Amino acid sequence: MRRREFLGAAIAGAALAGSGAARAQGMTKIKAGMVSAIDQIGLPIALERGFFEKYGLEVEIARPYATGVDALNALQAGETQIVQVGVPMIGAVLRGMDLVALGNYSGSAAKLGADSTMALIASEASGIRKGDLASLKGKRVAASFGTINHLYILALIEKAGLTPGEVTLVNTPPPDMTVALLSKGVDAFSAWDPWPIVAVRDVPGAVEIIRGGDVISYLGFNVATRDWTARNGETIEKFLAGVSEADQWMRKNPKRAAQVATRWVPGLKQEIAEAAMEFNIQQADRRLSANNYAALHSAQQRLHRLGFLKDTFDVNKHIEPKHILKVMADHAGLFADLPPIPEAAQIKPGYVFRA
Repeated sequence: MRRREFLGAAIAGAALAGSGAARAQGMTKIKAGMVSAIDQIGLPIALERGFFEKYGLEVEIARPYATGVDALNALQAGETQIVQVGVPMIGAVLRGMDLVALGNYSGSAAKLGADSTMALIASEASGIRKGDLASLKGKRVAASFGTINHLYILALIEKAGLTPGEVTLVNTPPPDMTVALLSKGVDAFSAWDPWPIVAVRDVPGAVEIIRGGDVISYLGFNVATRDWTARNGETIEKFLAGVSEADQWMRKNPKRAAQVATRWVPGLKQEIAEAAMEFNIQQADRRLSANNYAALHSAQQRLHRLGFLKDTFDVNKHIEPKHILKVMADHAGLFADLPPIPEAAQIKPGYVFRA
């Protein structure tokens, strides 16, 4: 290369590096947390596909946590600024953590019942029969206490006409459930994907007793502390726009989204990710509506009625819809492929839920 050409290339390279550095300096930095589950994959998709960068964010994702309880502990410790959790938010608020739900990562704004990413898996020798939830009586069932899979099994127990005292629930992290089933430490487990699909494929004789069934209204929120939320409205809206665009891409490209999941859920195989994604895209709805207020309220009521909560809180104080409502208005095309929210469930900033 002649000297003039070399200098020209060097100057051009320096200019490109400089513009990249300037762009990075103009980006808002944020740390986000997720749980090791298929329904949380919109977050890393937004990072990998450049959707956060498109909206002016530089996002760092903390390691996937085993449960939402772990994710909230990380939020409280300052390891993250926004996390994706559902039922664990209830216990955290009742313990004094001032949290605000800003949008969904999984669930449905269009209807109340939504639990297609949940399943109950039993061993063939357990005596638990498909289509006969009453056969849960006297069995040992793994669930992660204080999470959505705990809420799901409690709903199934009630649907069976049983009480929680007639079933032995064993507190187990989802990644350990297949091992517990294989070793006969439990008769069954309740969990979110991919763990039910993993068990059916990897545990000889494992049976899917029920999947979904609309027995609960799924809780899956983007959650932050109230103090951070009050100071970062614009950042929150950029974040919600990025993950909303990721959700739509996931709904349109489930197999490619499954490939992303294999990079973020430890040990997840492509074929299992693809099978789980079929259910996940049914709940990839970042919007908020009156249905999501009702979902949080009804979850508290069930846990309180069954003796797992000593108290409840006003859901209006812990959901802030204005940021996702602005994203829904400013970027309506990101939600155009979703079922419309019924008029009776549509909300505006300042909405007040009444049971």
